[in-house]
Amino acid sequence: MADPKSGHLLESAAIAAGRRLRDVRERLGLTLRSVEEASNLLASKFNNIEFGIPPSRLSDIETKGVLPSLYRMQSLAIIYRVSWDEVLSWYGIDLRAKPPDLELFTAPRTHLIQGSNIPEEISLPLRFDPSLDFSKTANLGLFVQKWGVLPMTYLTSFASDNFNYGFIGSQDYTMYPILPPGSFIQIDPSKSRVRKAIWRSDYERPIYFLETREESLCGWCSIRDGKIILQPHPMSPPEIRIMRWPQEAEVIGQVVGAAVRLGGE
Repeated sequence: MADPKSGHLLESAAIAAGRRLRDVRERLGLTLRSVEEASNLLASKFNNIEFGIPPSRLSDIETKGVLPSLYRMQSLAIIYRVSWDEVLSWYGIDLRAKPPDLELFTAPRTHLIQGSNIPEEISLPLRFDPSLDFSKTANLGLFVQKWGVLPMTYLTSFASDNFNYGFIGSQDYTMYPILPPGSFIQIDPSKSRVRKAIWRSDYERPIYFLETREESLCGWCSIRDGKIILQPHPMSPPEIRIMRWPQEAEVIGQVVGAAVRLGGE
């Protein structure tokens, strides 16, 4: 059963947002009709009539708390020269909000990460205690003398589009314990050719990220007689997978980095 109190709060937020949209329109000297004309131009440009905003609908949005569709909200943001983030914030939507408990939203299957969700700024240690010896394992938190905020735009100059990123599903134990479920991995697509060699350790042996029509896979690989063999870690429960290559499995690239959660559940 819906909570009437939450419904009332939503309605109040929509009314307040509508008023702000009206204030912006009037400050720009735009009429309901001129907004309609501008939105129709956007609808024509994007080949989607949903971007169009009739005067009667805009009036309802401004005065009655009617929620605009995503298309119409985008039209208003463009016409009013207001950022998309700001318009959404008027309706109580924070694009930078984090889930209260990320574990509740963990995907069970391994997958490539699509798009990006990068914060505008990040807190970093700016100055360490001079006694800190970086050659030794240490609790860095005890040696940070000053923290500071660094805009993420500063770091984009160091960013590279040469990598893909993936997530090891919460039920994927193929490479456990090297890559336990929940690991965030970096994939180099330039290293998609499965190599043959004698590896000195499990950590030296290349791990590859594969995609089939049904799922994504991650593990040690070898190719023999037109087939690709996915070898799990000996300590993990999954069995060896054998698929036709490249018809049934595509090698996306080699895993070259990982952020791993430690400490069990």
